[in-house]
Amino acid sequence: MSLSPGLSLVTGATGFVGSAVARALVGIGHDVRVLARPNSDRRNLGDLSVEVAEGSLEDAPSLVRALADCRYLFHVAADYRLWVTDPTPMFRTNVEGTRILMRAALDAGIERVVYTSSVATLGLVPQGSADEQTPSNVEDMIGPYKRSKYQAEEVVRGLISRRALPAVIVNPSTPVGPRDRRPTPTGRLILEAARGHMPGYVETGLNIVHVDDVAAGHLAAAELGRVGECYILGGENLPLAKILAEVAQAVGIRPPRIRVPYSMAYPAAIGAELIARLSGKEPFITLDGVRMARKKMYFTSEKASRELGYAPRPARNAIADAIGWFKASGYLR
Repeated sequence: MSLSPGLSLVTGATGFVGSAVARALVGIGHDVRVLARPNSDRRNLGDLSVEVAEGSLEDAPSLVRALADCRYLFHVAADYRLWVTDPTPMFRTNVEGTRILMRAALDAGIERVVYTSSVATLGLVPQGSADEQTPSNVEDMIGPYKRSKYQAEEVVRGLISRRALPAVIVNPSTPVGPRDRRPTPTGRLILEAARGHMPGYVETGLNIVHVDDVAAGHLAAAELGRVGECYILGGENLPLAKILAEVAQAVGIRPPRIRVPYSMAYPAAIGAELIARLSGKEPFITLDGVRMARKKMYFTSEKASRELGYAPRPARNAIADAIGWFKASGYLR
């Protein structure tokens, strides 16, 4: 990687993907500043030599301060939840926060922006793999997370066309791997399967990618990506049954054998959401999750491979690294 030297601001660096991006930049000798809320959990930054700028996407003056003297901006931060009782804060962070930050980046004269979108904004191909040209619209977006990311990407695209924002868009698929502290919805699926808490599964499929490969794709996009283009940063398309079998093999347990029909998954999700509203704890299964699972979320990263030199490792390695980190961090006691 030969990204020209310069100070980079990384948002979301206390989280899963953002910390991997910050780590990758430090690894090539770049100066890194990270945006972090004053009360944020900073354990993912513990061994990294980075400058911390306290602030938030809702605080415009803090963004101006954080962007000062920066050459690059990696906007990775997002509210990534598949179930919320009130979607307003999610849209405020993902959509309005992105708008405020991108305008501040324009005012600061940032040379290159890499905006982290999601494959959630793309269409799907029945019995095939979607690419960056697969059509979609906001009506296709299931749940507030997908809608908010779709609208945020539209904000970035609008500023690229109207104000020449020097942005490249990357669309990670389903990252897994180390430092998934919260964990993310996919990390939680792997963790619960590793604990033996998933006796059954629905018939669906995901594109699994190592989080460190996604981070490498961000750096490649900053160096080689074309302004205004988007690049899928994915890995390997796998049926959910195969993903769970890989998890089971990694921890030495039997994989789930029961395929749950959607007619049973829907009432289970309704019950789980009702309990969640009473307990305040996020449900493991949600109605939006079941709706999304009805289609296999398969994608191709051929464009990123061709233009960015993107080369992800096998999904098995990503799953093994995720489980290894969960074990070492005490999640699997």
